[in-house]
Amino acid sequence: MSDVLQGKRGLVMGVANDRSIAWGIARAMHAAGAELAFTYQGEAFGKRLEPLAATVGSDFMVDVDVTDDASLDTAFEKLAARWPTIDFVVHAIAFSDKSELTGRFLNTSRANFKNSLDISAYSFIDIARRAHPLMVENGGTLMTLTYQGSNRVVPNYNVMGVAKAALESATRYLANDLGPEGIRVNAISPGPMKTLAGAAIGGARKTYKHTDQNAPMRSNATLEAVGGTAVYLASDAGACTTGEIIRVDGGFHVLGMPQPDFL
Repeated sequence: MSDVLQGKRGLVMGVANDRSIAWGIARAMHAAGAELAFTYQGEAFGKRLEPLAATVGSDFMVDVDVTDDASLDTAFEKLAARWPTIDFVVHAIAFSDKSELTGRFLNTSRANFKNSLDISAYSFIDIARRAHPLMVENGGTLMTLTYQGSNRVVPNYNVMGVAKAALESATRYLANDLGPEGIRVNAISPGPMKTLAGAAIGGARKTYKHTDQNAPMRSNATLEAVGGTAVYLASDAGACTTGEIIRVDGGFHVLGMPQPDFL
């Protein structure tokens, strides 16, 4: 897929370190020829991101808090000053209180429910609204990251499952809103991955092992596979793909029961 994103440029949000899904996407997009800008939240994440961004030829990084309208406004003003138009935005942002990602969903607090939905789902809508003026001239693609806990019960995923369900629904509604202007909106749904965010989920190691053993491909998703999917969505080959939840999970989502050896 070399050079299929040549001449395209866009924003990647949510790189925490070199094992982040967002970084796998950024690396693949760079290899395909795209120019990249990045956001981060807070000085600590900025320090981690800076050397990574340099390896993909990017010197554009901006600190963003997606719960703060002024912060988002400033970020997109800076982006528009650099690039009058963009071709894609990667939204890889989610959060929930780690203490509520173990035990029973029944015990979700009101405060964490609201915060989780705000950061993990509403932020995609908020970002789409700000990216829209930068895409309306030439079209483009918005993409986010989800997980099958949105539609199936996964132990300890709890309120994040509800947040991802909202995110997937928002993806479909945004796809319908923005389609007439040539803007595509999709979500990528990998299986469990060894990321900083994934480690916050209770029982993450067991979940990773279970899917690795039972998925039809007998493997979990890789950063390269997720990155390749993102490249397809941002490329001209993805011109008629919108409103989709694209699963990159080794086929685990098709199973009704574990493989015979693990029943």
